[in-house]
Amino acid sequence: MILPGLAVERDFWARGLTRIAGVDEVGVGSLSGPVVAAAVVLPPDCAALPGVRDSKTLSASQRETLYTSVCEFALAVGVGAASVDEIERLNVRVASHLAMRRALARVGPYDIALVDGLPIADPEFGPLRTIVDGDATSYAIACASIVAKVVRDRLMRKLATRHPDYGWDHNAGYGTSEHRAALLARGVTPYHRRTFAPVRALG
Repeated sequence: MILPGLAVERDFWARGLTRIAGVDEVGVGSLSGPVVAAAVVLPPDCAALPGVRDSKTLSASQRETLYTSVCEFALAVGVGAASVDEIERLNVRVASHLAMRRALARVGPYDIALVDGLPIADPEFGPLRTIVDGDATSYAIACASIVAKVVRDRLMRKLATRHPDYGWDHNAGYGTSEHRAALLARGVTPYHRRTFAPVRALG
């Protein structure tokens, strides 16, 4: 397995840009719940924490352990979210950018943001570099992916106690067969994204 490296971060550190924020979001493809983003500022010239990689390749217990390590190791960690209502009003891509900006606002000043995904034409981000599959190649982004995933999964487990039929405690709101069957049988909740095609079709 290829682990994310620090090559991009080291290039910026060498230029004197010491506050580099890795940014990632989770929940874009989910049928319910918010989009959650995290921003993580690493210590300059740091070494990589063992085990950090794209959160999707980690087990839940591995993510929880690394979440604690990243939060203790980082200079700053910020989390932001965009609600279901904002996703419905803005569309999920714009809402995910809003969540990222909110996360960045919580880490204080930064020299540049390394953002997972496609190019972003949004001057409110300030200096940024987007990296496709950044959570698999950039260590700072991989750290952010772990934080965002853990925070969102915890939130979805809490929401599952209010609506236990949809399996959110283990599917995090994604469109599993269990979740789709519950939508067909039980209908939509206030936490479902009604503009998403599967929710419209089944709910």
